Formats: sequence, C-alpha cells, structure tokens
Amino acid sequence: MITRPQPVGRDALARDVRAAIRDVPDFPKPGIVFKDITPVLSDAALFARVTDSLAEAAAALQVTHVVAIESRGFIFGAPVAQRLGVSLVPVRKPGKLPHRRVREEYALEYGTDALEMHEDAVGIGDRVLVVDDVLATGGTAAATRRLVERVGGVVVAFSFVLDLTFLHGRQLLVGTSVDAIVEY
Repeated sequence: MITRPQPVGRDALARDVRAAIRDVPDFPKPGIVFKDITPVLSDAALFARVTDSLAEAAAALQVTHVVAIESRGFIFGAPVAQRLGVSLVPVRKPGKLPHRRVREEYALEYGTDALEMHEDAVGIGDRVLVVDDVLATGGTAAATRRLVERVGGVVVAFSFVLDLTFLHGRQLLVGTSVDAIVEY
C-alpha cells in the first residue's frame, strides 16, 4: 500500500465538500437539482483530500481491485486504486471495451441500460471496492456488483463522494459496506 499523510477528519472534509458542491437547478431536466462535483475537482487540495479519505476508509479491507464506474467514478477510482496499490478496473457503457466482456442490464426509471466489464479483469475470490461519485437510486452500483460476482469476485465495499439518501440507493446494496463522504 502507498502511504500518504492522514487526511483531515471526515467531518471537516464533509463540510468542505458540501461547501464546494454546486447545485444546478433543472438539470438534466426540469425539477431535478443536480449536485455538480466539478468544483471539488478544480480545487487540487480538496480533490486530494477526498481521494485520500476514500482510500483511507478502504485501507483495512484488503481489497485487490478498485472497480470504477463510468465516467466520474474513473476520476475518483483511479487515485484511490493508486493509493491502495491495487488494480483499477473500468466498468463502462456497452461497446466501449475492446476485449471479451460480461454485460449486466439494469432498470432505469423509464427503460433499461447496461454496463460492461472485461471478463478477465477480476478473478475468483478477488476483493473489490466499487467507487463512484454519487449514490442515487443504487441501480448502477448494484449492476456493477452483479458484474463482479458473475466473474467470481467479491464486492467488499462501495465508496462514494455523495450519497443522495432521499433516493434510498443503499437499499439495493444491502449486505455490503457503503461509505460516502457527504450525505444529502
């Protein structure tokens, strides 16, 4: 594992992330208030504190892989994997990965979507941390867990920057640890 200085306490970090998040009304459609994380990314020190904290929370879990969900999950998952000294596995929308893949469809409010992962990216018994920026309804995270399990891996935890608790996404992730820096 790569060692770095201990991040400032979670309470202070949560306060700073919450202060940086920009609310964008009526995006992507009327009635939605989008939580924009790009101000966190534009503050190099805050971004480092966030990824350090996500890695620190997972350090004792003995993960072998960080599985990052397209696309903002890549932004947070890559530095977390580096800090933990483990493999990074991208989970992508269909048709984006060049090698043999496994695919998992999941329900949306209106219709379905799908995610794919290289079939050899995670092996039997590998311990996986799933990273994404926001936990909303939980459908994408749950589909990612099913992908990992289909190839024999074990999801030991989920890690998010934000958890939109009013959407009850944790209900789809029962049985697995869920970490989030900020809850709305």
